[in-house]
Amino acid sequence: MSEQVTPLGRVVRRNAESLVREALADTRVVLINGARQSGKSTLTTLVASTGESPLTRSLDRPEILAAAQEDPNTFVEHSGLLVIDEIQHAPELLRSIKYQVDTDSRPGRFLLTGSARVLGLKSLPDALPGRMETIELWPFSQGEIDGGADDFVDSVFRLADGPLPILSGDSRRALALRIARGGFPEAVARPDPRRRRRFLASYVNTLIERDIRDLSDISKPADLRRLLQLVAARTGQLLVAANLASDLSVSAKTVQRYLDLCEEIFLIKRVPAWSSNLATRAIATSKVACVDSGIAAYLLGLDENRLATGGDLFGPLLEGFVLMELARQLSWAEEDVRLFHYRTKDQVEVDAVLETADGRVAGVEVKASATVRSDDFRGLRLLERQTGDAFAAGVVLYTGDQSLSFGPRLKALPVSALWRLRL
Repeated sequence: MSEQVTPLGRVVRRNAESLVREALADTRVVLINGARQSGKSTLTTLVASTGESPLTRSLDRPEILAAAQEDPNTFVEHSGLLVIDEIQHAPELLRSIKYQVDTDSRPGRFLLTGSARVLGLKSLPDALPGRMETIELWPFSQGEIDGGADDFVDSVFRLADGPLPILSGDSRRALALRIARGGFPEAVARPDPRRRRRFLASYVNTLIERDIRDLSDISKPADLRRLLQLVAARTGQLLVAANLASDLSVSAKTVQRYLDLCEEIFLIKRVPAWSSNLATRAIATSKVACVDSGIAAYLLGLDENRLATGGDLFGPLLEGFVLMELARQLSWAEEDVRLFHYRTKDQVEVDAVLETADGRVAGVEVKASATVRSDDFRGLRLLERQTGDAFAAGVVLYTGDQSLSFGPRLKALPVSALWRLRL
């Protein structure tokens, strides 16, 4: 596995490494897509070091980008593994790559990285159907940071089949630190909160002033920053563009364009609504969360101390933190699982719904309290009645330290089960 070193000198092993190696073994083009500073270059360097005659070219370097744009066909000619970093800067290269891999169909020809959702770029000349596999690389998960199991998504579907797991829980202060720190390798490597905030400030500024402007003309960057602050404050809530537009005094169309751009560069993630009616899912309102909880906390001016000692935002940020830990695990889970939320017209909700390809469902509710009550399972019990035998388990993740059963398929577990549970 790929490794990065934490402040304590312990290596951080990336769960995505095995996925990349497996893909290169049977696929001509592999794309690692993810936020800037999430560790893509470190991962590709390690993987490429064991490849056949590897050559790396970064399109962040002006002279290399100029050569790629001037003569794309020659740029992609290489007999071994060619690594191209930040492919979104020159998506026209994909046409030349397609010609290369159609001429020589050996697997493991190209390893690409991107800091924007490359296949969604309007300037994309041609996709590579059947020739390219995309792997998402997120900022560190908590399991990667701690060396934990990172197996909750798979384990929750086996939870009802065995004894109640005994897990150690994190205190509210420890959870506040995890939320405020986030998962970017550079942030994790800075134990000083002040220096960590400096990194996060620079990161957000770079995305707004450079990356988003590379994708679209933004006349008022201040509006975009304000939008990000509003989204951070609404973490875990329904995303209603009209409400954001009213708060910003701009059009709903402008807000939607900004949201699309923020999702393209992995700043935010929208979680669609779950329904037993597949047609209903397409029109229901999504939830929103910042991809990294450290970014959300920074945008709201919160550090671990303010989060730990009170305030109304600990709960929403904890929910967003849980949603994004689940989203990270989807990329390496053995099961083919999708992430949703569930909310009825009567305002009964489940924060996260995990659904497998064969229709099994597990629900996750997040509580910022150190105690849990039967009423906290209201939404999960409704989901259980809605799905019947397809319901695998319902879990309330809370800030206490006990594992408790509230029925054959209903459990209360510490939030740390996200990265410590393995069944």
